[in-house]
Amino acid sequence: MTGEREVMERYLGALLHGEDFGASFAPDVVWTTMETGEQIRGRDAVRDHIVGMHTSSFDAHPELVRMVAGDGAALLEAVFIGRHTGTWDGLAPTGRDVRLPYAMAYDIADGQITALRAYFPMAVLRAALSESAAAGRAPAPA
Repeated sequence: MTGEREVMERYLGALLHGEDFGASFAPDVVWTTMETGEQIRGRDAVRDHIVGMHTSSFDAHPELVRMVAGDGAALLEAVFIGRHTGTWDGLAPTGRDVRLPYAMAYDIADGQITALRAYFPMAVLRAALSESAAAGRAPAPA
């Protein structure tokens, strides 16, 4: 049996080096955005969601702060660092740089990640990008 730390090191190594990190997911893995309750199910869908955030909506990468793993779980503290380069959540690209702390909780069983729970400040990100978009528009005529 593969330990939780090994699973996470394999996953994070692949994620940070542009390799197939989805191989670390169970086929029926579930991603939950805790702030909104949104869920994404399945290895390919979860992988595509993560890739989309890092390469389609943003030119981004996580900066790892710390990780603890054991007892069928792992917790990760990180910082999302990126530039808003593509449409995200209905917002056109702003070119704005963002830096937001977040946390992830993972369930791990049989050497695979079975669930990811993202404690990501979606409302803060939306506000930062909306302010940027508003600042770039000309004032409405009176």
